[in-house]
Amino acid sequence: MYHKWLDRWDEQRAQRGDAAKQPTILTLDAQLAFPAADRAANIADFCALADRAVADPIFFHAPSESNRVYDRQDGWIEFQSPILNKTDPNDIVRAQVTESRSNDHALVIFHHWNASSRSRQIARFFSSQGFTVVQIAMPYHLERSRPAASHADDMLSPNLGRTIRSMRQAVLDGRKLVQILKNEGYGQVSVLGMSLGSWVAGLVAAHDQTVKKAALFLTAGSLADMVWTGRATQHIRASLEHEIDLPQLRRAWSPLNLENYAGKLARPDLDLQIVLAKRDTVVLPELSHQLVAQLKGSGARHRVLELNCGHYSLSLPPQIMWAGFSVTRLLTGNGR
Repeated sequence: MYHKWLDRWDEQRAQRGDAAKQPTILTLDAQLAFPAADRAANIADFCALADRAVADPIFFHAPSESNRVYDRQDGWIEFQSPILNKTDPNDIVRAQVTESRSNDHALVIFHHWNASSRSRQIARFFSSQGFTVVQIAMPYHLERSRPAASHADDMLSPNLGRTIRSMRQAVLDGRKLVQILKNEGYGQVSVLGMSLGSWVAGLVAAHDQTVKKAALFLTAGSLADMVWTGRATQHIRASLEHEIDLPQLRRAWSPLNLENYAGKLARPDLDLQIVLAKRDTVVLPELSHQLVAQLKGSGARHRVLELNCGHYSLSLPPQIMWAGFSVTRLLTGNGR
């Protein structure tokens, strides 16, 4: 009975944003994803550019000098994004800082897609555990939202190039924030991502060797498969499926597939905590299990907590408490 109630609660939560999510059209805009490349004439050209990006060791690297200019005051860190889209206010990144009794370990949190606010409860919980919590605004979210936008379709949409650019921007923003915190004297900076934010956190951890611990909530490997099968992205599939099939979308968005960086996530000094939901209709459990299998095969230092709830009901007690304590054990080095 309880789990049926959870399923209904999750579906009602999913329905809230359906009206604003309307199908549009497939757009390549390869120059947004791959600025140094010529425009792609067709999906095959786009996929070839994506293949090269996966193999490019600096695709998710930002100039080191960009980490030196920022402002910190009144509980906020503010800086210019390494990727400028000339769409103010998206070019300015803001992160809210909740201090703890210890100033040695900071936890950077990447929120879920279409988040409308930062979580005071999460900030209070982890700060009470001794971690400084830094909640970054991802591209086109919170104070970076496009005026009058009903949801963050500039970050995830049928525009293939803009989606890669926005995700890459989120990763570079995150990496810049990690380096700012390291420069401020934090001995350790860890990352936590939720849903779409887990892809960002995973890519940050894969490409930034100063990150030693990463928690990925409601995650999978292939963003393309998540979009194609997920409850929250039916409108994106409806926009794509008459122009492109799933194997093509996998290849087009391959730079965003965590499975392609399993080797980087398996480096011996990185500990991973993965939290999954057995009843998830947004990120299907079988997709999550594929990523877990890939990490295991690569020798990653990971542990998995799988809870009997849905995507949205992970936020309800007692699930969120179990998830929170699992991350605390990860961050403190206990429970392995």
